[in-house]
Amino acid sequence: MQTKKSYSSSGIHGVSGHLPRSSQPHLVLKLASRLVPLAFLASSCTSVALTENGALSTYSNLGKEQGTLSKSRSYADKPSLSAAKTVKILPTSFSPTAASQIKKPQDRALVTNALDRAVCVALSDRYEIVPENAPADLTVHNVITNIVPTNKTMAGLSAATSLGTSFVLPVSVPRLPFGLGGLAVEGEVQNAAGQQRAALVWARGANSITNSPRLSEVGDAYALATSYGDSFGQLLIKGKAPSMLDLSLPSAQRVNAFFGGKPKYAACDRFGRAPGVPGMVAGMVGAPPEWTDKAGR
Repeated sequence: MQTKKSYSSSGIHGVSGHLPRSSQPHLVLKLASRLVPLAFLASSCTSVALTENGALSTYSNLGKEQGTLSKSRSYADKPSLSAAKTVKILPTSFSPTAASQIKKPQDRALVTNALDRAVCVALSDRYEIVPENAPADLTVHNVITNIVPTNKTMAGLSAATSLGTSFVLPVSVPRLPFGLGGLAVEGEVQNAAGQQRAALVWARGANSITNSPRLSEVGDAYALATSYGDSFGQLLIKGKAPSMLDLSLPSAQRVNAFFGGKPKYAACDRFGRAPGVPGMVAGMVGAPPEWTDKAGR
């Protein structure tokens, strides 16, 4: 009697529901090619824990922890966020603990301006951004609750190594997985009555692959502030927890702002303009962010 074949949901068939032996090595290699890079990233990044630091009016609305590289807990009242038209952004502040980690006020200003600028540009896709003293449907405020300073010595060594190998190899070597920085932020959105309508508790450490070393104590926090801004924008615009990878194409106004152009709304100008191409070049050679970003001054 002929053995009956069964078919899996992926379309790979075999006897009695098992994969053919010839397909098994290929599947294992394919799975490994996806898991190994994620495992390497997770093992070569700074760990920054999610905590409750009292920056939110309530934590009871937050969902469970999500994410691998970026860890977060979030809440979004989608109907209220969808009905809103105008948003004002209060300048990001530091918790006393986070402020004590970074000595220079100019360095702290670099991070807060980068964060607010990223949030302002992201939210401009959906809302009208109004000045801080104007009435608005929603009010945004973020608090940096923890910063892991970047070790400038190790960052300098990594930058020199990367630049040196770029002359003899087709690709530069990954950043040394030592002295990496990190960032943790708590953000809240309230309506005109002061009721919480969205919140995000977020933490992420720099990694050796996607974060370039920069000769600054806030080199990594500066880059991660933009990542937070993107996640915060996803939360408000989509009304759900931000995803680690957003594959949607950026809007024209976001591309313009990325290259240092005039923001869509004048209220965003208070946070300065992105350094554009000069900033990208400075990051590639390990220069501190203040060389090209003047917003913190």
